[in-house]
Amino acid sequence: MKEQSSVILPRPTALSTRAGLWWGLIGILAFSFTVPFTRVAVGGLSPLFIGAGRAVVAAALAAAALALTRQHPPTRAQWLRLAVVAGGVVAGFPLLTSFALTSAPAGHSAVVIGLLPAATAVAVVLRTRERPSRSFWVFAALGAVAAVTFAALQNGGLGSLGWPDLLLFGAVVAAAVGYAEGGLLSRELGSWQTISWALVLAAPLMIALTAASVVAEPPSATPVQWLAFAYLGVVSMFLGFFAWYRGLAIGPMAQVSQVQLAQPVITILWAWMLLHEPIGWPTALGGLAVVACAALAVRMRLRAAPASALPAASAASTPTTSTEES
Repeated sequence: MKEQSSVILPRPTALSTRAGLWWGLIGILAFSFTVPFTRVAVGGLSPLFIGAGRAVVAAALAAAALALTRQHPPTRAQWLRLAVVAGGVVAGFPLLTSFALTSAPAGHSAVVIGLLPAATAVAVVLRTRERPSRSFWVFAALGAVAAVTFAALQNGGLGSLGWPDLLLFGAVVAAAVGYAEGGLLSRELGSWQTISWALVLAAPLMIALTAASVVAEPPSATPVQWLAFAYLGVVSMFLGFFAWYRGLAIGPMAQVSQVQLAQPVITILWAWMLLHEPIGWPTALGGLAVVACAALAVRMRLRAAPASALPAASAASTPTTSTEES
């Protein structure tokens, strides 16, 4: 019986890993429109209104969802961790990218955002006991290099770093920390519950910033720009995290995070289709290289966890299943 048990244990892990990757892909597809639609929205709306207002829209949806499903409030320790998530993905990334995209084109922004998978993997390793293999890091690094190279070629090179680049670098760090902590919390609270509580926590600050932006620069946008803003609030800021945090919760997080390597490819595709930014063979070939590196990275197995860490990992994964199935 003992040998039979050891034989069947790895199978659910393999299924969970594939499920985590698929959920991660759905989330990344939703996020891939964020940069182009932000670029559209800043044509008629202030960056402060976009960065804060989209969080207000999402917070209203989150509060309604939490109330209708009668979710139990997080513990005091979980609220502190939710503050990290809110600072990274509710406030940090949206505000920094909105200001950066007032002058940086969507394709150029993908240069820096292409570094997000590697940054997330580092944040995961620092925050958890997950230790990717050496091959994983090799392909993750190659994917990051490929993402930067093809996006830089599309825009004629990075050139000197200006304030938009610095803002985008800050956005990458903020999102990486928020992704890592949110993935861990999703194992305890559930995927959509995690982003919902983070949105509610940040709502007072985001409402104040939105009000200040309206007073300083009243919104004046076309219907298309308002539709782009609506997508940012409903999908990029809310629904997309349902899938993304679900994928990170299933894990392994360091591997699932590498699915983001496909995001700059898809983002530049949307920039070409929606914003008519030029795209050539170097970009197409670079995009294929990025996807290939991502596919190789996510296939690399994590090193076996120490025996002492197994009970903690099992305990962390149990609430996720029960929460999602309920």
